[in-house]
Amino acid sequence: MTAPTLVSLFSGAGGLDLGLEMAGFDTVSVTDMDADCIKTLQASQEARIPIPGWDGRTFLERANILHARVEELRPEDLRRSGDRRRVPDLMAGGPPCQPFSSSGKLLSVVDPRGRLFEDFVRLAEGLRPRVILFENVRGLVTAPGPTGVPGEALSLVKGSFEDIGYATRFALLNAADFGAPQRRVRMFMLASRSCGLPGFPESTHSDGPVSSLFGSLASWVTLGEFLATQPPPEPAEVVQPSAELARSLASVREGSGLKSPGAREATRPGGHWGYKQGTFVADLSRPARTVTAATTQDWIREHHGRLRRLTWRECAGLQGFPDGWRFSGNLASKYRQIGNAVPSVFGLVLGRAVLAALSTSGRSRPTSAPLPPSFREAIAYTQRERSRNGESRRRAAELLAAGADLRTVKGLGSAEPRSRDPRTEAP
Repeated sequence: MTAPTLVSLFSGAGGLDLGLEMAGFDTVSVTDMDADCIKTLQASQEARIPIPGWDGRTFLERANILHARVEELRPEDLRRSGDRRRVPDLMAGGPPCQPFSSSGKLLSVVDPRGRLFEDFVRLAEGLRPRVILFENVRGLVTAPGPTGVPGEALSLVKGSFEDIGYATRFALLNAADFGAPQRRVRMFMLASRSCGLPGFPESTHSDGPVSSLFGSLASWVTLGEFLATQPPPEPAEVVQPSAELARSLASVREGSGLKSPGAREATRPGGHWGYKQGTFVADLSRPARTVTAATTQDWIREHHGRLRRLTWRECAGLQGFPDGWRFSGNLASKYRQIGNAVPSVFGLVLGRAVLAALSTSGRSRPTSAPLPPSFREAIAYTQRERSRNGESRRRAAELLAAGADLRTVKGLGSAEPRSRDPRTEAP
């Protein structure tokens, strides 16, 4: 039988595609504009790394790896030579998340990167894949659109795919709920135009064992359990804190970090604190926090009390990359590629859901599912919160633009809100 085909956009180092291939997809093309990501994909393809559970198959075995900006791609570039008319079974990918991330400036569609989903839509309209898998950070749920209204960006994305004939379904998923040793929440859209609209998979793990009439859920896989399966880090890759920082972190309990004072706002007169970057000590009894694209990963307190950062190899394992994946570039680039990737477990469980939907077809077109209640609640909350703190933020932004001292601005408000824990997207 011919394997279902996959076209991947914004592929990065290939995290999502790894999972989709483990689910059974045959990758036709992968694309990215980042030179180091392309070198990583090419080197890993050449390494012929076996796909677990698929005898004789290797990752990206027949994939065409394209180094190009998505704005310059044409639908025909994404098909195999000699296979110009076949409709892909799945198109997957996620445009840059920085415009919608709480750790960025939250510029949304004002940031040119926030409009790259339009090229995703353009290519989907040309290729007409049977199913689309679109992902991004959960900040997209409440991100403002062209008129500044929270939730407008998501409506724009949803409407754009529906305008070209696709029914849509949205959800937030946590990688830890599917057995990954990392609490990483992403927003996903599944869309179809002819086959049944895929449903999202049920969780297999939870924060503590759960039993019901429908079965039981395993406990989350902890960071400590994951590290116990890994080889000792290479001495050259071990980063320890300076003597001064080590003294500051000595009294910090696991699962916490050094706090920085935040800006005051109308509803937060005492400030809007967060953790100082690079000062969080990981809790080994829980899944890791979200792996970021920076070298300043969380500290690990080893059994003898020594502190060290998570290495890039450990971060790659937390994301689900196999041991032999050939990351190219310098250390900062490796961390960036790994942190920007989508955990492969998402590709595996969502790929299986898509395969189930591809086996069904109806005489009528599928219809879009309503947005989840949690989405609507989050949008309503953000609208209320911004109405209360919006004026102080506007004043702060104007002062910063005029060259005011940051300490002065912190007494008035911040240009944009920050989460209490910008290093994690999970609850």
